[in-house]
Amino acid sequence: MPSKTRTKYVCQACGHESVKWLGKCPGCGEWNTMVEEVDASRSRPGPKATSSPLSNAVSIKDVPTAVDVRFSSRIPEFDRLLGGGIVPGSLLLIGGDPGIGKSTLLLQISTELADADDKRTVLYVSGEESVRQIRLRAERLGALADSMLVLAETDLERVEEVVARIEPGFIIIDSIQTMFLQEISSAPGSVSQIRECTARLLRIAKGLGIATCIVGHVTKEGNLAGPRLLEHMVDAVLYFEGDRHHTYRILRAVKNRFGSTNELAIFEMRNEGLLPVANPSEMFLSERHEAVPGSAVVATLEGTRPLLLEVQALVAPTSFGTPRRMASGADYNRMSLLLAVLERRLGMHVQNFDAYVNVAGGVRVDEPAIDLGMALSLASSFRDVSLRPGDVYIGEVGLTGEVRSVPRTEQRIREAAKLGFSRCVVPSHGAKGIRDQLGIEVIGVHSLAEAVDVALAR
Repeated sequence: MPSKTRTKYVCQACGHESVKWLGKCPGCGEWNTMVEEVDASRSRPGPKATSSPLSNAVSIKDVPTAVDVRFSSRIPEFDRLLGGGIVPGSLLLIGGDPGIGKSTLLLQISTELADADDKRTVLYVSGEESVRQIRLRAERLGALADSMLVLAETDLERVEEVVARIEPGFIIIDSIQTMFLQEISSAPGSVSQIRECTARLLRIAKGLGIATCIVGHVTKEGNLAGPRLLEHMVDAVLYFEGDRHHTYRILRAVKNRFGSTNELAIFEMRNEGLLPVANPSEMFLSERHEAVPGSAVVATLEGTRPLLLEVQALVAPTSFGTPRRMASGADYNRMSLLLAVLERRLGMHVQNFDAYVNVAGGVRVDEPAIDLGMALSLASSFRDVSLRPGDVYIGEVGLTGEVRSVPRTEQRIREAAKLGFSRCVVPSHGAKGIRDQLGIEVIGVHSLAEAVDVALAR
């Protein structure tokens, strides 16, 4: 008599397992994410024990040091994002909205690696497009090379056979949601398939020393589809940001075992592909209108790169009982905090006004160093008086109205001086030790009230 097939319900967002269907996942709190799958662990015998030598613990001083020699993708912005280049044997994960440029960038990287002096063989595995479609896109981008091999396959075991036969130097899987293993009974894109396929690719990358890059789909909330474990298994996680209907794309590193995190690279989408932007600060400020109330320039730090951005604010009388607050590109809670400080410490009665804040250019900034610029833009819009042209604002604002120092103030001021700004308003503590050789006037302020007097003075 055949054994009864056992099933389980797995959350497609976090991987939580349950013996019965639930409307709300107990693990992540998402609704309608429990999908029925065959419990393969009960129907399949466990792995046989193998005789392997026992591992011994050794002193960390006796572990031989090995420096991984990175190889360049020949795209400077991408290399800087990863910390100086691609590490052999690393597993990279790139996520982003559909049509934002993930496949385009990877196709360009594949061509650059194949055209390099060492003629590195690149295997581009596509589970969503045919080889003819990839060829048409490569012709449009001018990305044709003899050492670039394409494979339209979704069975990961067949991909492994091709990898063992050609031994490529770089592998691209587009995308992980289309890959499947026949031994897993669930459908492609499920939690079980994504977890096992990523684990198999991880063993290939580490065992053979082949750098591998996988593409991941994102949910409507902007998170990577599949279990959260996926981000923990890989060495680096890169996210595409920005609106796909605009020309500029932002690639941000949120995890990197071989370099610093929170780095970002900025590209411009053109007919010939994604081109790196050499001076992003100048690009973000190119369409700025000076002498307009509610506009302020702030200096933020993304990883090791200083960026000058425009913070726009609009304060208008409300037509409803409760004023509306909205923040795009900035932290909503920080905006609410600054409005409370303006209300209490500076006597600006904004409780009957709607407030809107926007960081121009589609950049998301969570750093408290933009507090001073955001508060001054709100005060400028409330009083309908423009801030002084040529000013840059740096500093964190506390609940008592004090302006606190932020890291790497001098590096931010240098970026402002390089772009031709004439004055920089910074915390008084951060202004200490900064000399006049930076070529820009540096004004230190102790409180937000003092900063308002300096910025709105005529």
